[in-house]
Amino acid sequence: MVTTSVDERHRSAGEQDGGHVGYATHDVTNQPGPLAPYDASDDIALLEGLRREGAGWAEEDLRRLGRLAGSAQAQEWSDQANRHEPELRTHDRYGHRIDEVGFHPSWHHLMRTAVAEGLAAAPWADDRPGAHVARTAKGLVWGHTDAGHGCPTSMTYAAVPALRRQPELAEVYEPLLTSREYEPGLRAPAGKRGLLAGMGMTEKQGGSDVRTNTTAATPTAEPGVYTLRGHKWFTSAPMCDVFLVLAQAPGGLSCFLVPRVLPDGTRNAFRIQRLKDKLGNRSNASCEPEFDGTVAWLVGPEGQGVKTIIEMVNCTRLDCVMMSAALMRKTLVEAGHHVRHRSAFGARLVDQPLMRNVLADLALESEAATALALRLAGAADRAVRGDAGEAAFRRIATAVGKYWVTKRGPAFTAEALECLGGNGYVEESGMPRHYREAPLLSVWEGSGNVNALDVLRALGRDTATAQALFDELGLTRGADARLDAAVVRLKDHLAEGSQVSARRLVERMALTLQGSLLVRHAPPAVADAFCATRLGGDWGHAFGTLPATAGFDAIVDRALPDAV
Repeated sequence: MVTTSVDERHRSAGEQDGGHVGYATHDVTNQPGPLAPYDASDDIALLEGLRREGAGWAEEDLRRLGRLAGSAQAQEWSDQANRHEPELRTHDRYGHRIDEVGFHPSWHHLMRTAVAEGLAAAPWADDRPGAHVARTAKGLVWGHTDAGHGCPTSMTYAAVPALRRQPELAEVYEPLLTSREYEPGLRAPAGKRGLLAGMGMTEKQGGSDVRTNTTAATPTAEPGVYTLRGHKWFTSAPMCDVFLVLAQAPGGLSCFLVPRVLPDGTRNAFRIQRLKDKLGNRSNASCEPEFDGTVAWLVGPEGQGVKTIIEMVNCTRLDCVMMSAALMRKTLVEAGHHVRHRSAFGARLVDQPLMRNVLADLALESEAATALALRLAGAADRAVRGDAGEAAFRRIATAVGKYWVTKRGPAFTAEALECLGGNGYVEESGMPRHYREAPLLSVWEGSGNVNALDVLRALGRDTATAQALFDELGLTRGADARLDAAVVRLKDHLAEGSQVSARRLVERMALTLQGSLLVRHAPPAVADAFCATRLGGDWGHAFGTLPATAGFDAIVDRALPDAV
């Protein structure tokens, strides 16, 4: 009697090729291979916007970074940084309080690259016109990796203009914040080659209503130096070197610089109570710190804390738009790759009319978000250089863009995930991570209501803001009847000035602004489909409801070149 093992029976039923055994019931067919390696900068709308907004000189660097972002290595870093989450160590083995956060090596690879590429505060030390646009464009491609490490780089970028309110502090810290050297670990700031900045604004009882903060700042005998006592509810990136913190001084709510390590090398009192267990953004640490005798330096005058940090908010809101647009683009590329290599019902998914409608609709949304992000970056760049008109436009358009683009992110990523079917719902695809990340960007730096009300305040305080917006929209007058009609409706709505309809007003502002950008700069197929749907009303309530007359092929082919 001859016996045959289970393995031998399988080998006899299958095929053996080069040592790999194939099983008849488990042959893998009709499954797309990995997207990586790919070029994350292979995005026509992105490259056109880069040149249009004055940073064409950065294109070679952008393309290089795009290839790195889409490499198998960088994609693996992203996956590992999220699977191996930060760990809090409150004490060392001897019982000393250390309040340190440990990260997987992949996090440090991502951070080192981001800082070296100028995604932190480097543009503030770059005199070239378009430096801030180049940073935003790089963020749009490096955002194809991990979103979490964009938090400390964004806060570091935003800290510089606030810190400049106190020139003697800026003189010490700005060269280190604008450095392209990433040097993790808590040490005296002056002894490091580069620094990262965080911020601690909100508290349990108030959230965005920072005027209700109870953290107290007590002056010391040394001018400009205070001690803090209180708590913060949501402080991201506690491993950073310095923090901008709001606290109540004798003269009212004020802004302070809080270093983790004091100039003499001793640890400042920064007691991390716990790390937040968040929906997404898992690679990044967010915490609840307590201050008790914490040494801090005043930034700006007492009582002007909100005014001091407003420039910081403009910067981080721009980054919310940028990161939402990057998530849209990343998930669109993933969806496009899948449907190009997957067949159903006798044809590739990409060739099926309804799927092509979905892809085209997603592509419109992605291009509109990218165009707006780069326009906002261009306004920021020119405002820094003294352009008052661009500063007024930036003031209102950044809040408008932050509201709308970040609101569209969760719906967009959900639709892109659905293009992969069940494969997209599996963690290994990466799509669930992107889906969990998307809502953060509409919450961070003010939820939808906060931003909508901020738009109303900007309109009420300075007529130049509304004028700047309508000057921008006026550049396309007569080019598209639907856009012209939308601008008229917007002016009528603006006259109401009602808080209850603020969201509707801001949505209309965003859509007319995006429509104007696409009519001016995108091909006719893209502009026409956007205006027909977002402004003309020929659209359903879900993605994939473009009218049959839309130029699906032109839209999809522009968004997803063959190289992607």
